[in-house]
Amino acid sequence: MMKYFLSKTGLSIAVTLAKERTLCAFDYDGTLSPIVEHPDLAVMRVRTRNLLRDLVALYPCIIVSGRARADVLKKLNGIDVSQVIGNHGAERKETIESHHQIEQWRTTIELELDPVSGVWVEDKGMSLAIHYRQSVQKRDARQRILAAARKLKNAHVFGGKQVVNLAVTGAPNKGDALAAERDRLGCDWVLYVGDDTNDEDAFALSGNVVSIRIGQKMKSHARFYLRTQAEIGELLELLVRLREPLVSA
Repeated sequence: MMKYFLSKTGLSIAVTLAKERTLCAFDYDGTLSPIVEHPDLAVMRVRTRNLLRDLVALYPCIIVSGRARADVLKKLNGIDVSQVIGNHGAERKETIESHHQIEQWRTTIELELDPVSGVWVEDKGMSLAIHYRQSVQKRDARQRILAAARKLKNAHVFGGKQVVNLAVTGAPNKGDALAAERDRLGCDWVLYVGDDTNDEDAFALSGNVVSIRIGQKMKSHARFYLRTQAEIGELLELLVRLREPLVSA
């Protein structure tokens, strides 16, 4: 059963993380920023941005997002994290063939779903996101998206919050990206915070991993949860407060 992280149990673990070589890793949408009506509107709160800037000065920090890397960098606007990996981890293995595959899928999907009101396709280069948040008939829209996606060759289909994602089968996922960065940065511990189905591969990573989900869920690999996205500020503040005296000592 998931445990609430902003508790005595979580505090004890946070103390350990502050003392160790810990990689702090975050999803972006729904984690560092609130979920909004359109991806272009997603921004971090001022408090979150300031605390993240403090955090990157104290810990190795990375972002592993469903967005394209270039898009996340714009959202970070100068916050100097150690790495940004986009497209659910698939950007770790970009190929011309994969880009061509995505382009073909987009053309096919857009033609097939054109009659479905409120559905639109976001091309991120190494993955597609088919959004139906604006649809009035969300259940029907999702079913039609899934039906169209199942016809595509070599497509890994996975869900999200009012979005269906497509990546090339066998492409690296968030867990792969997180493991690679842990090794590259020489970290003994990992803190990963996410909010969605596409974060489960990262939540399931083995080793000294503290996995935190935004929102409690019965079936999740995450060990801990925050009640709401707004509590990300409390988590960042806790990590900064515990680490600062150790770094300055």
